Amino acid sequence: MFYAGAMYNNAFYSYFRLQSFSLGLSFTEIALKSLQLITMPVLAVMTVMVIMPRLPQALASLGLSERITRSAQQVGTEIARRHLLFVLAGLCLMAFWPYVQPFGWTAPVTVAFGLLMGLFTPGDQKPWQRGVSLTMAALLLVWAAGMAAGQQGRAAAERTADHLVSRTAVVVLSTDRLSMPGSPGPLVEDLGKDQHYRYRYSQLRLLVQRDQRYYALPLGWHHHTGPTYVIVDDDNLRIELYPGTQPPR
Repeated sequence: MFYAGAMYNNAFYSYFRLQSFSLGLSFTEIALKSLQLITMPVLAVMTVMVIMPRLPQALASLGLSERITRSAQQVGTEIARRHLLFVLAGLCLMAFWPYVQPFGWTAPVTVAFGLLMGLFTPGDQKPWQRGVSLTMAALLLVWAAGMAAGQQGRAAAERTADHLVSRTAVVVLSTDRLSMPGSPGPLVEDLGKDQHYRYRYSQLRLLVQRDQRYYALPLGWHHHTGPTYVIVDDDNLRIELYPGTQPPR
């Protein structure tokens, strides 16, 4: 869970040119992000992988006829005997790695499926052979989970950028003029020299807040050119947070 969560966070924050580990996220916060992987397609694949080796027993428990159960067992046996075809198919997907994106995670999943099916082939297998197959399958599934989490993190970052206006608005009041370059940048207003907080910076949206640091993006932010501002709250600043503009429904 931690690995998948770390891959999700890394893909999300790197889109905004931030290092996720520099934000000081806790172990729990990182691990919980792995729950983003729990989608209906993932649950369906996991269910099939768990049930298929025990399909005959499952059908028998439902009270189906012996003929149906025996047919399902024969199909399962034939699939297990051809497990090397799944391994080969997964290796072929890896060979054509650039052309199977963004579904590259299917390659290690296919190889892992073949290795797991090989455990149910007729005949005896030595314990070390079973151990190697299980270890390799587990590593491949972890790899696939990391890739899928990274893709979801990137997609979430793109959605965040596309709907930036709806995020929490940040207004920075400062006693001195701040250097916040970039295009687009914040709207800067001089409130007058009689004001303690003379300068007002608006049209910013909050990405994340950690340990008195506010990571903000200007409206109109673009991935290739837009700046990400790191605003450290101190005695010379006042940070105000407002609801973002909600898009029309």
